[in-house]
Amino acid sequence: MQVFLCMLIGYFFGNINPAFIISKFKGFDIRQRGSGNAGASNAVITIGKKAGLFVAFFDIFKAVAASLIACYLFPQLRFAKILSGACCILGHIFPALMKFHGGKGLASLGGTILAFNPLVFVLLLAFEIILGFSVNYVCVVPVTGSIIFTLIYAIMTEDAVGTCILSVISLIIVIKHIENFKRIQNGTEAHISILWKKEQEIARITKNTNV
Repeated sequence: MQVFLCMLIGYFFGNINPAFIISKFKGFDIRQRGSGNAGASNAVITIGKKAGLFVAFFDIFKAVAASLIACYLFPQLRFAKILSGACCILGHIFPALMKFHGGKGLASLGGTILAFNPLVFVLLLAFEIILGFSVNYVCVVPVTGSIIFTLIYAIMTEDAVGTCILSVISLIIVIKHIENFKRIQNGTEAHISILWKKEQEIARITKNTNV
């Protein structure tokens, strides 16, 4: 029952999607524009930087909230934080309230890491920022971040159950980003520089899409 409640708490928080809600207030469905995902990066593209920043922080802290609530309610369950955080990521990617079509889980992954260990979050964030800007693609961040965090968690805790949970999440995140890597090959994946070169990036993507 405790395991089930941890999962339920996480999945419930994951279903709260600010990108989708804001887009509906704007009169459209964010999943039908831009990259087609209900997350912070697509919010930047389709709504604006301020909305994207808000969405990112919200998605981070909903995972933090889910993890800490589960840990508080079930302190005797060693992997409560990780289980609830992982289910928050799943709820964000596959939200029942949105017919199982949500975002890619990057910000919620960050929130799960932050709830686990703030220092690990800061160090991994710094590494991923350098990596992301080096390759100029956001999609490498959740893929490498999820794998690296799984390894860090395994080494720091020696918790086999939590490591298995994170391994499953990493696999799902990798699978969800296969289409991004295909777009990189086709030249239609947005660069991180879309944050300050939006018109040029959209023009580049449109041109390559029509080739």
